Amino acid sequence: MPLRVHVCAVGRLRKGPERDLLDDYLTRFDRTGRALGLGPAHIHEVEDKKNAGMGAEAALLSSAIPKGAVICTLDERGKLMSSPDFASKLEAWRDNGVSDLAFVIGGADGIDPSLRARADASLSFGKMVWPHMLARVMLCEQLYRAASILGGAPYHRA
Repeated sequence: MPLRVHVCAVGRLRKGPERDLLDDYLTRFDRTGRALGLGPAHIHEVEDKKNAGMGAEAALLSSAIPKGAVICTLDERGKLMSSPDFASKLEAWRDNGVSDLAFVIGGADGIDPSLRARADASLSFGKMVWPHMLARVMLCEQLYRAASILGGAPYHRA
């Protein structure tokens, strides 16, 4: 059974360079990952239109996460990982029968502690804080890179 990937994020990514990059990396991931039992990847965007804060965002994000999914938050307090280690983690989830994996990206204030506490894993892109729209693109690039590593493609050069 393939490992379906869900990127659950606060905010709508409008047309523009970030959207173009995101779509490109998702297409590459789906194409490369299919033969490896990875994907497809789906983007679930939620919007707190009432600006009710992190608690409201957490509720919206929770409703976007598929039931039974493994949850991995993107958080500056998360684990730092190399690209090959990230690929190995995806491979392990797939090989252990995980059918849905949800990456959660919060809004400008981060992820509510109640949702962080439910996470099975947490990933950091470093000590710097990244705009959440750019974090989506970076995650999707890493998903594609992981599939390339697992498939033995020359994209990743370390």
